[in-house]
Amino acid sequence: MDVYRAKTAGFCMGVSLALQKLNTALESAGPSGRICTLGPIIHNPQVLADYAARGVVCVRDVAELAAGDVVVIRAHGITREVERDLHESGVAIVDATCPKVKKAQIAIGRATARGECLLLFGEADHPEVRGLVSYACGPAHVFSNVDELAACAPPPEESCVLASQTTQDKELFQDIEKSLRSRTRNLTVLSTICDATRERQEEARHIASRVDVMVVVGGKQSGNTRRLADVASLCGIATHLVESAEDLRAENFCKKTRAGLTAGASTPKSLIDAAEVWLRAH
Repeated sequence: MDVYRAKTAGFCMGVSLALQKLNTALESAGPSGRICTLGPIIHNPQVLADYAARGVVCVRDVAELAAGDVVVIRAHGITREVERDLHESGVAIVDATCPKVKKAQIAIGRATARGECLLLFGEADHPEVRGLVSYACGPAHVFSNVDELAACAPPPEESCVLASQTTQDKELFQDIEKSLRSRTRNLTVLSTICDATRERQEEARHIASRVDVMVVVGGKQSGNTRRLADVASLCGIATHLVESAEDLRAENFCKKTRAGLTAGASTPKSLIDAAEVWLRAH
């Protein structure tokens, strides 16, 4: 089978930086204390398993940390409240928040400084979204589609700020912006979708238009990976989201001659390579 592999597939800048900071913390670790991450550093099970084998401890709550620990803040960022608790705990902190996420946090804080209502396009239960919402100085509503927006949209005369989770679909966000502008008098729109996300989605659409099946490699907990699969699927072709080549099934590729291959921003190159080898052999 011919394989069209996305040039943008694999680690983004934010993920690479976060892992570099975690690696540096491991290399600098002293004889006492632990190297911890507050939540998964990124959303990829193979990467997390590798760091666990190297002694990195993933904690879910600040209360699990102890004196002498070094804690690395995940790439998705954390809430302002959790960050305050971290500083009060006295542990050593390494901030591995993606710079694009940090920029979005700060922009939301500034844009809502006078109590404006935040409308955030994203997944309410995603750690990045929880962090972004915590920077809002006024009321905040999270929505994942137009119907949810309609249910939470404030009155037309109320000042609003529209922003997005950094890994959301740019085209959908633009449609939402147009809809809101038609019925909201005072709307501020923040450009918080990462350029790398937009480029990956555009390339996925382009490849999907040239092939008869798509494969997206990445952790199923990864929001940007799931959206890549959604983008490809909306092009009208069969799309398979897998975490590794072991998840690929020959019966899904019968009579297919051209396969597109892309991957989420937290997917290691080795997993993409393995998927490409599998596809070319079938």
